[in-house]
Amino acid sequence: GLRSRRLVNPLQSCPIYKHVYISLYYVAFYVVMTALFCLAIWSLMYTLDPHTPDYQDRLKSPGVMVWPDTYGEETVEIFYNTSDKASGMKMANILHEFLKPYNDTKQLECNNYNCTKGKYFIQNTFSAPHHTKWSCPFTQSMLGACSGFEDPTFGYNCSMPCVLIKMNRIINFLPTNSTDHPAYVNCTVLDGQENVAKIEYFPDRGVMDPSYFPYYGKLAQPTYVNPLVAVRFSLVGEKKAKIQCRVVSHKISYENFHDPYEGKVIFSLKAHRCQQQTEGGDAENQQVHLSREKAVKELRKSSQYLSGDDASTTCTAAQDEGEFADLSQTG
Repeated sequence: GLRSRRLVNPLQSCPIYKHVYISLYYVAFYVVMTALFCLAIWSLMYTLDPHTPDYQDRLKSPGVMVWPDTYGEETVEIFYNTSDKASGMKMANILHEFLKPYNDTKQLECNNYNCTKGKYFIQNTFSAPHHTKWSCPFTQSMLGACSGFEDPTFGYNCSMPCVLIKMNRIINFLPTNSTDHPAYVNCTVLDGQENVAKIEYFPDRGVMDPSYFPYYGKLAQPTYVNPLVAVRFSLVGEKKAKIQCRVVSHKISYENFHDPYEGKVIFSLKAHRCQQQTEGGDAENQQVHLSREKAVKELRKSSQYLSGDDASTTCTAAQDEGEFADLSQTG
């Protein structure tokens, strides 16, 4: 026949004190594991420098940006209409917004340290308030004719637009090995050379003064602002060009195919204008064409690529030259 079997609950056969021992063992085990994990994280964080970001060694050369930062499909496209006030003000408002941290009053309040121009500002200690390092002031007025003070439109009401060039930050980066040859911005016309009569730089010669380097990080220099270079173009003829602006230094590369913004920035600049058809016979149009073309050639012949010392050039002169060029194409 069948033998009867009795099922035994193992929990009933185990004394209560053994359950307590097992529970205490697992509690102690997880406490120790958690403590070891926290100790490992603390040790890792202790070895990291809070003033230097991780993986900085991947950055060899800084990137370069341009404002107004109106991006097209592939590159920056700074297009505006000199006959449309709203079009020019859109560009001007972008620059005014970007320059807010560079306000003269704000800079002199936050960065009131008297830096020595022409020398790198090496700081080995945190001597500034709140255990920080000093930052040299860069004021909006240093941009001269492109500061927005003399001309709030930044030249976008005519054919003399200003753009702002900024080099991105890399901690402890020195642009050059010698302060005798500081880094500077140089702009070249890649396409449409005949449409650019003059290029001006502010500050003078487009120099980025060494006193703004090195940068020690956001925690060490919370009030730091990048030095800027403003570039003003005098557009003539068709008033459009493709331009490359790069920071010139033997320590800054600009030929990286995989990073088009390393050391340089390329953008398109174009000033639209609504033209009116001239009335008259073919002979009159031909005469206007020849006279205007001759005037444009004389103006271009006398024009040179200048630095910020020639800031007295006015929009009126550029408009006159642009009108000659526009009318020379009619008829």
